[in-house]
Amino acid sequence: MKQIKVLTIFGTRPEAVKLAPVIRELQKTPGIESTLCITAQHREMLDQVLNLFEIHPDFDLDLMKPDQLLSALTAEIFTHLDPVLEIIQPDWVLVQGDTTTAMAASIAAHYRRICVGHVEAGLRTHDKWQPFPEETNRRILSAVADLHFAPTRLSKQNLLDENIDPGLIVVTGNTVIDALEWITKQPEPESVKALLSDMGIKRGGYELILMTAHRRENFGKPIEDICSAILTLASKYSDRLQFLYPVHPNPHIHEPVHRLLSGVSNIHLTSPLEYIELIHTLSHAKLVLTDSGGIQEEATGLGKPTLVLREVTERPEGVEAGVLELVGTNPERIVASSLKLLEDKTSYDRMAHAANPYGDGHASERIVRFLLEHSACK
Repeated sequence: MKQIKVLTIFGTRPEAVKLAPVIRELQKTPGIESTLCITAQHREMLDQVLNLFEIHPDFDLDLMKPDQLLSALTAEIFTHLDPVLEIIQPDWVLVQGDTTTAMAASIAAHYRRICVGHVEAGLRTHDKWQPFPEETNRRILSAVADLHFAPTRLSKQNLLDENIDPGLIVVTGNTVIDALEWITKQPEPESVKALLSDMGIKRGGYELILMTAHRRENFGKPIEDICSAILTLASKYSDRLQFLYPVHPNPHIHEPVHRLLSGVSNIHLTSPLEYIELIHTLSHAKLVLTDSGGIQEEATGLGKPTLVLREVTERPEGVEAGVLELVGTNPERIVASSLKLLEDKTSYDRMAHAANPYGDGHASERIVRFLLEHSACK
């Protein structure tokens, strides 16, 4: 039986998290020769996940540069990835999500007539500017991909609405749930215990509010408005709540956040947490405020009420399940929705349940099985 050569390409921490269970499944499946290439679109944050999941890339393009323009990154990916495709000559290139790495890698593979499989296909906001540039990237990916691994029935319907052949789509669940189940079974890191102890969580009777905000569409006034809302809440609940904000290193986020929030006694600004630290910290949170896509899924999986700091989301299943609420970046709206959850037990309890529309922890198995069934796409 001929081996199917699968080259998996990724470059950011979220991609690595969601592809880690797929990579494990590929590596243990007879009939598949698995090779890994990373662009290192994110370097330090990516390396944390590689170490955690014991992922060993065969090719490391190491393309990250400070404050790099998207156009420059895209050009670098095309230039440096093409020789890898020439060396490996894979039957399939596998990409995940909606990053610049995923989009550029899919086109590079397409130019060489290599089949492309898209993990987490079909997410849509139907607004090309939100999130930017992810919504455009994922639309391009759907035009290029030969197999579409849709995480939910809604994402499959989005693809059908764009006239994608239904025979090339499979609903798999989201691989983030596969990864989440593995992570939550690992011992809680001592660093998390120490952090929560220092903040007075449990020991001091405080409750934890976990927040993240880093998206490009929130650069400028939106991130300042988010900080304004956090300041209001931190002041009102100084005797009850502790706010933890792992701040993204991008200067468009790092500078305003530290300028506006540093020095407040119950607001704790840290460097980005390692993924295992983030998930275990998330499990202790009373409330989550985020503009992250992945955390929307992870918080839903853990039953954590989450206010989404965006006007639209490509993950409406969590909103329908009642665990997510879209609040945008308007300070008054963020504060009002937070107060409702913090003051009204009925409202809080209605959101605090682990209704998980994103998967059952077996998405990776379905992806590899579907790939084997369609091994010859040409």
